[in-house]
Amino acid sequence: MRSQASAAQLRRTLGRADLRAVPESRRALRELLAHWGTPERSAVAELLTSELVTNALVHTDDGAVLTATVGPRGLRVEVRDFVAREPRPRVPGADEGTNGRGLVLVESLADEWGVNRHDVGKSVWFALEADAA
Repeated sequence: MRSQASAAQLRRTLGRADLRAVPESRRALRELLAHWGTPERSAVAELLTSELVTNALVHTDDGAVLTATVGPRGLRVEVRDFVAREPRPRVPGADEGTNGRGLVLVESLADEWGVNRHDVGKSVWFALEADAA
């Protein structure tokens, strides 16, 4: 895993199927958000980032790129992968345990979220406003 961080941005290249990237991404995001928002808001950001990173690594056969940017309006986290298939929130069945809830969490906890298509792959992103409670 390669990382670059500045005062306002985190960028990580995530290796193919490397689920160690999930806790490492959370830790790096926590450091980026040390002076941003409330602890509760930062915890939501960590949770949602974990969900996007996990989805990208579990549901694709390639690596991904995580970018988190703190700006005057808030936080934007984006995970780009290189598979065209677009994810959709779904309510998982009772026999699926905790699997399948990632995008439902993103949809319910983020201020905004979406999917951007690229020539190769897509980016799934969410935003949290700086001043939201």
